[in-house]
Amino acid sequence: MNSKDLLRTASRTFAIGIERLPGVLCEATTIAYLLLRVSDYLEDNEEMETDQKVGLLNLWVNILREEADIETLTRQFTHADTTNPDAIVAQHSKEILLQMRSLPYAVQEIIVRHVIHSTQGMARWTQIGPNVADEKEMDDYMFEVAGRVGYLVTQLFAWYSLTIRRKEQEIMPLAREFGLGLQTVNVIRGLREDFERGWVYVPKKFLSEIGLTKEQLFDAENRERALQVLDMLTDKAERHLHEALKYVKSLPWWQHGIRLGCIFPLMFAIRTLAVCRRNAQVFESEAKITRADVKKIVLDSTLWGWSNLWLDKYYQELNTVKS
Repeated sequence: MNSKDLLRTASRTFAIGIERLPGVLCEATTIAYLLLRVSDYLEDNEEMETDQKVGLLNLWVNILREEADIETLTRQFTHADTTNPDAIVAQHSKEILLQMRSLPYAVQEIIVRHVIHSTQGMARWTQIGPNVADEKEMDDYMFEVAGRVGYLVTQLFAWYSLTIRRKEQEIMPLAREFGLGLQTVNVIRGLREDFERGWVYVPKKFLSEIGLTKEQLFDAENRERALQVLDMLTDKAERHLHEALKYVKSLPWWQHGIRLGCIFPLMFAIRTLAVCRRNAQVFESEAKITRADVKKIVLDSTLWGWSNLWLDKYYQELNTVKS
């Protein structure tokens, strides 16, 4: 299975944006995304004990450093549950690494450095456990799994485009915010699923301010107070995504493929946020936008995404209109 097929297997939604990136950027971002999905598989694996997950995450780091052999990891995946797309990606990690070695050396260095840092962060949080005390801890976790991805793609864009390279330092903080915004939306839409596997990413401080425990957050009798916690999360997501919009607008209009690679996930996220806002259903099941929403966002953005004035208007439209 080639990297393009693996990307679509792992996430059709992210594939939509990544496949719009020009030339080698598309291939590089695909490889980076797949390598991070291997890390995700190890971090999220429900069949492994904490120590085993941490050990394998550290092994994966050593493999990326070329200090260990990939077969020592892939042997662990022989009987993996292939209904999980991440398991399929992990089983093909040797081929993904081989494909990465065909990329320009500078691109390989950017990818490996950031995937290593993110994987080390996942290992640290796996050891800490499934609780975050406050918003600062939540941001720390989300930075490791998503904010660093913002750094990674920004440095790839800067390698590709002189215009972006000139403003790289200026937009790096916005790249972090972009990652935090996408991850906060992921936390909101996946509240129930995460709770059922033993993880609650809602800061304890948010819960204590409303007088709830993490278990009470999901009790039907506490819906009104739970919605107040949801308000805190959606407000937080919106703050991050507003900065993400600035990031997208800072990209040169003529690099339409790069812009679309960022516009799609941003607009999917803000639309998802609109669906989740004040919606008690998020405590029962995963919140999703419709396929019609996805198709419309892709079409509209492809036609008009070069315009910053249009981006401002469209962002507000998606943020306020509900299904």
